[in-house]
Amino acid sequence: MTTNLSKWWKPDLYLKNQPNRLARMTVFQTIRAWMMKEGFLEVDTPALQISPGLEVHLKAFKTEFDNPLRTDPQTFYLHTSPEFTMKKLIVAGLPRIFQLCKTYRNEGVSTTHQPEFTMLEWYRREETYEKIMEDTMHIVQSCAKACHVTELRRGDRRCSLFQKWERLTVAEAFQRYVHIDIMKTIPTEPTLEPSPDLLRHEAEKIGIQCDDTDRWEDIFFRIMLNCIEDKLGDRVPTILCEYPTCLGALARKKPDNPLVVERFECYVCGVELCNAFSELTDPIEQAERFNYDMNMKQKLYGERYPIDKDFMEALQYGMPACAGNAIGVDRLIMLITGADDIQDVQWAPVMVQNQER
Repeated sequence: MTTNLSKWWKPDLYLKNQPNRLARMTVFQTIRAWMMKEGFLEVDTPALQISPGLEVHLKAFKTEFDNPLRTDPQTFYLHTSPEFTMKKLIVAGLPRIFQLCKTYRNEGVSTTHQPEFTMLEWYRREETYEKIMEDTMHIVQSCAKACHVTELRRGDRRCSLFQKWERLTVAEAFQRYVHIDIMKTIPTEPTLEPSPDLLRHEAEKIGIQCDDTDRWEDIFFRIMLNCIEDKLGDRVPTILCEYPTCLGALARKKPDNPLVVERFECYVCGVELCNAFSELTDPIEQAERFNYDMNMKQKLYGERYPIDKDFMEALQYGMPACAGNAIGVDRLIMLITGADDIQDVQWAPVMVQNQER
């Protein structure tokens, strides 16, 4: 047996925390069983896409296909979510679908993020994000119960799953934790680019440093990350909902309040677990948002991603009312097992070199 092993080869990276990996297997089995019971079809869509996902700050992995039918290489991206393809299947007529898949985001490494991770994504035709909230609660509870736990853990923090979950609007969260009326910092008509002046003034009053070049969105997320996010989901999970329309991504406006969209994120022990929408089905509004976001990506990062023409044609064909969610499965397993690092719940680490373990 050779002893000339690379200094990066550490068997404990692969073999320790075996109970966490067994919990991973249980979570996967439980998700599939719950979905099948609810009448969902499991789908399997390609990771290679023309358009990887079009939110401004998402960074995708880019690759080239040496297509023998073309004279030049064809550019593809690894998807940041299977969303576009799954929605095409909804338009094609499937009523309830889900997918457990690898997802790729070129956004560095942390204890809660790896560039390759596992996502659970599902969609319900003719439903809104209210039903998806119920799904989320049942899925998380079922996975925890299958792993013989009643609470989720992150360090010394505990979050009970079987008490009533907290539902908090973004406006309520800002009022509670930083005493800012966030809705007064945006115009009374929906806009994709609110002026930052009013929010900058409020942020500086609570000690948040701002720059003259900061956009409204920059200041919003600086306040969220520094003052609010870590407080969410401390005793019970927090459903944070009704985001301002300028943060709508692919979510539809709330019918009785077009200044916000039907979007929610679930937080547990300060960790974001999912991102869900009542889906935007208007092709004109969606094209406007996509073009705006790609222009902003070009301005901020010097690049833009192609818009998925098939997806836009699907919207024009007629996308039914639907709603969906994406859960970070590795994060869910971390919270179930109390693991400190996302790598501790994966069968093998994605990033090994230059990391001390």
